[in-house]
Amino acid sequence: MSIPPQFLDEIRSRVSLSSVVARRVKLLRAGREMKGCCPFHNEKTPSFYVNDDKAFYHCFGCGAHGDVIRFVVEQEGLSFRDAVAGLAAEAGLELPEENPEARAKAKAAAGLHDVTAAASDWFRKQLSGLGGADARAYIDKRGLKPATVEAFGLGFAPDSRGALKAALGDIDIRKLIEVGLVIEAEGREPYDRFRGRLMFPIRDPRGRIVGFGGRIIGAGEPKYLNSPDTPLFDKGRLLYNLDKAGPAARKSGRIVVVEGYMDVIGLAQVGFAEAVAPMGTALTEDQMKLLWRVAPEPVLCFDGDSAGRRAAIRAAMRALPLLEPGKSLRFVTMPQGQDPDDFAKARGLSAFTDLVNGAESLIDTLWKAETDGVDTATPERRAAVRQRLFEHAHAIENQTVASLYQSEFRERFDAMFRARRENRFMPAVRGASSAAKARLALSPVEIETRSVMVGLLTHPHIADVHGETISHLHIADPQLDRLRSAIFSAISRNHDLDKDVLAHDLAAQGLGQYADDLRRMNRLDFSFTRPRTPAAIAEQDLACVVGHLMALQRIDEDLADLRARYDSLVQSEFEEQQRLRAEKARVERELIDLAEARRGDEAPTPAKERNLDGDQSTGEAQG
Repeated sequence: MSIPPQFLDEIRSRVSLSSVVARRVKLLRAGREMKGCCPFHNEKTPSFYVNDDKAFYHCFGCGAHGDVIRFVVEQEGLSFRDAVAGLAAEAGLELPEENPEARAKAKAAAGLHDVTAAASDWFRKQLSGLGGADARAYIDKRGLKPATVEAFGLGFAPDSRGALKAALGDIDIRKLIEVGLVIEAEGREPYDRFRGRLMFPIRDPRGRIVGFGGRIIGAGEPKYLNSPDTPLFDKGRLLYNLDKAGPAARKSGRIVVVEGYMDVIGLAQVGFAEAVAPMGTALTEDQMKLLWRVAPEPVLCFDGDSAGRRAAIRAAMRALPLLEPGKSLRFVTMPQGQDPDDFAKARGLSAFTDLVNGAESLIDTLWKAETDGVDTATPERRAAVRQRLFEHAHAIENQTVASLYQSEFRERFDAMFRARRENRFMPAVRGASSAAKARLALSPVEIETRSVMVGLLTHPHIADVHGETISHLHIADPQLDRLRSAIFSAISRNHDLDKDVLAHDLAAQGLGQYADDLRRMNRLDFSFTRPRTPAAIAEQDLACVVGHLMALQRIDEDLADLRARYDSLVQSEFEEQQRLRAEKARVERELIDLAEARRGDEAPTPAKERNLDGDQSTGEAQG
């Protein structure tokens, strides 16, 4: 059931737009309007205006425009109906009920947010009390500052079966059970669910506390315990910290999914505000849809171990049916043994941001999963790889995206084995490693791209100057892509890095031999591949080559799009031909049926009837 326009108008008239906007933006009076820095894009000079009389906002910088409902939808990541529901509550209006199920759900949730808010306040007080000493020691060990603890509302649940229940004794025990804070046991007194745990309040996109996560302090299992499903809490439809990360992500255009609460909090402390986490489970379809409301390509950040790689593939497989033009995922694999919190503390905001900016596309992740280290020595094994790749493409429901994936997989597969066939007939190269020999059969674009990487090895400072453009170059070779990431990471830590220090850094990461082979096998003599070229000339010439490569890349993308559209047209034409053939066969059958029916109507009259007719005719003639 749609919401009546009259009801929406009533909300707009009752809820002051400026009061809602002021929760996110510092507004100053400007005549009959109010102005501030736009929450939809980064700016230093205010160009965002709010007009309460006309009930709309407008940004003269980015063109953002809308009313109070649109503002809540865009800034809080809510669905239209949820935004209207929240504003209706502010206005003292009752939302038109959609169906009996919706009415029952709304009734069940009524008043429960006050219960979770009261529990959160109590947990926070316990953290600062005598009983919270061990929890505070854990917080100190993790390096969290008091302001961070306060911002995320961390608390402590004492190791007691009835402390919370007693402290909130003025609240009906049925409500405590309903929100999952107290467990009802048959034949026993109800008891507290969270005991001896550091508490993380979990909020919905509107910032209301709907549940909790608790980490055990000391020994015990499970390590993390979440609220059960309740009228407020559905862990498959929520993301930890989305209420804070959403507005920041809409400004930056990026959002990062990490594995745990402490990763989110640790990243926020170093200044990375756009991180969220699922509640200890694999990312669900509903959670992906929440992420796509905020940013077109959320970045999923996984540990660098085998479990992290498996988690990345599971997420990629789950996302495939949901992909649409402009909506995808990207992936970051953390260095071995480090999680995002550890990495950010050790390397800082800039290094983590570089990791995120260099995230791998979904198609690259699938390609590597199916081809890296896979034995393809026989046609049958190669066919199996090709089949798995095309199964991934066929899982995509959007036909435009699916056809482009098929084209991309086909091109990569053919290129990989074409290069292998050509390499069989290439002469041996003395002094080159086997990896270098395997790179002899390359396309002109691949040769130029490798020369660019040699330029970065020779003049590392160029990565600082043209890094953003170079990061958008498509590099199919995983090892070369890894080298690019390693160079960017090194330059982010030391902007004055020279080639010798860079070589030492790459050797420490196991890329030294690869970099040496790349230099030795470089076929093009550009100015930026020579050590003695002045910095300004090297920068200028490398920028020219990268611009050429980007142009070729765009042309290839346009060609792939045209190919996909052509394939789609061919498929449509084939289906239309099939439809017309079927229609023709149906009409032919109807004609045959009609002809047979007519023959039945015109069948010869039996002999007896003919004689009677003849006699009568004769009689009439004679008469």
